[in-house]
Amino acid sequence: MAVFAIGDVQGCFDDLQRLLDKIRFDPAADRLWFVGDLVNRGPRSLEALRFVKSLGEGAVTVLGNHDLHLLAVAAGIRGPHRRDTLDPILEAPDREELLTWLRHRPLLHHDDESGFTMIHAGLPPQWDLRLAQACAREVETVLRSDDVGDFLARMYGDAPSRWCDDLAGWARLRFIVNCLTRLRYCRHDGELVLGEKGPPGQQRGDHLPWFDVPGRASASLRIIFGHWSTLGCYAREGIYALDSGCLWGGALTAMRVAAEPRWYAVDCTGACRPGEA
Repeated sequence: MAVFAIGDVQGCFDDLQRLLDKIRFDPAADRLWFVGDLVNRGPRSLEALRFVKSLGEGAVTVLGNHDLHLLAVAAGIRGPHRRDTLDPILEAPDREELLTWLRHRPLLHHDDESGFTMIHAGLPPQWDLRLAQACAREVETVLRSDDVGDFLARMYGDAPSRWCDDLAGWARLRFIVNCLTRLRYCRHDGELVLGEKGPPGQQRGDHLPWFDVPGRASASLRIIFGHWSTLGCYAREGIYALDSGCLWGGALTAMRVAAEPRWYAVDCTGACRPGEA
């Protein structure tokens, strides 16, 4: 069995199928890991969502910010953005089945056998694996509960920006979601910087990629993530970034999850121009 992690699809279903052809994906023998943002902005979000759901136990996907946005829009809590391509999902006859499946996806996936951990965005420097797993489960529990509407209504916002163990209530859940689905940069002291989106080297002087903060408690992990198209496909010991900008005309990337990872990619025409929102 081969395991392949795949970067942000964002509704680019045709590109996903070309990538699966390139890696010779065998649904009877192989498994796919998706770093989140299955939907939105690309032209075929409904098909992407249906396809990944149809794989059953053959696929794992963590939730990304666009996936959570879909849930908020579907619940009437958030209005659609100008470039959203979510209407086919919202109007589909299997809409509720798809949305229920989506809100039962995890925010973090850790595989003991391979030693890899997958998230959509980042981890604050104070979290080790055990704390990250516990925090992810807190949000997963409320997403799967009757309190999901209250949570979706309160998950937006940049505060609090600093972790402490006694964070509680909606503020605690918002901090967890912001880390796992939005984070790119922190300050040297570990405070989240959620407005910074550019590639490393263009950030303000006191801002660091979340994985470069000194003393990061998760430094011993092998972490797969997406979300950061301006970072692109990036690998170094313990850090594997897979969002290579398929939506913007870059590439859709897969990584074979193994002791010695192997990389695959297909060029994409792009569904949006950079800077469009």
